[in-house]
Amino acid sequence: MTYETLAYDVADGILTLRLNRPDALNSFTVQMADELEHAFRRASDDDDVAAIVVTGEGRAFCAGMDLTREGNVFGLDETQQPLIGDMRTRLTEPEIQVGVRDTGGRVTLAIYDCKKPVIAAVNGPAVGIGATMLCAMDVRLASTKARIGFVFGKIGITPEACSTWFLPRIVGVSRALEMLYSAEIMTAETAQEAGLVRSVHEPDELLPAAYELARKFTAHRSPVATALARQLVYRNMAADHPLRAHESDSLAIFYASREDGKEGVASFLEKRDPEFTGKASQMPPFYPWWE
Repeated sequence: MTYETLAYDVADGILTLRLNRPDALNSFTVQMADELEHAFRRASDDDDVAAIVVTGEGRAFCAGMDLTREGNVFGLDETQQPLIGDMRTRLTEPEIQVGVRDTGGRVTLAIYDCKKPVIAAVNGPAVGIGATMLCAMDVRLASTKARIGFVFGKIGITPEACSTWFLPRIVGVSRALEMLYSAEIMTAETAQEAGLVRSVHEPDELLPAAYELARKFTAHRSPVATALARQLVYRNMAADHPLRAHESDSLAIFYASREDGKEGVASFLEKRDPEFTGKASQMPPFYPWWE
């Protein structure tokens, strides 16, 4: 697929996914949401992709929703009167899918479902959806030029992109609410102090640092074990009892021990690098266990 709002480039097993509307500071549109959702689901099953680095073209990461659209700027159908029951029983029906669902949420759910590590390289301003989409990514690195803001309160709307699920798990409930209530723009250093950002880098060092981390996550690693680890953590941290983790952990180690785990043990005993053959496009039969 050819994207109009993104650049999708794979090299040495790392996908660089670049928001690519630099003249508009990579502001978010419904088309960008559709393309991001497609790109993450595509990469999830692409065995040539071991990890994903997300960044912005030009001087911004993402300046939030493009507010110049005519009518409802979020692309929603104001003639509807949806209730929570509609979201639970009609989620994929066209009227709800297109007219009601939060576009940013569709993107972060695609990131959540992804079987590959996702690293954010925040090169500049990231506000609104530019900030909330970061919360679904595994690790966030920021340039000294990055500015991050959950600015929804300033324009009378609520946080989106499933950020009320992700953000408190990253920074804690109290700090998440402070960020949302204040709607302040944070420097990269402030975001790092809050635990939202892992590390801060000079602009020309940001992508090299992200790629180095991506290689650390993927070199001599089983793609299947990595995919399982990612989903086990995200799914089990929200479970109601550790027994739920025990159930899925048991199945994961059972199948891993029969496949790439054998090569991993052999390579350890033989003091050599492993040569794993598992593919994330061919997951064990119990996956996805949550359905």
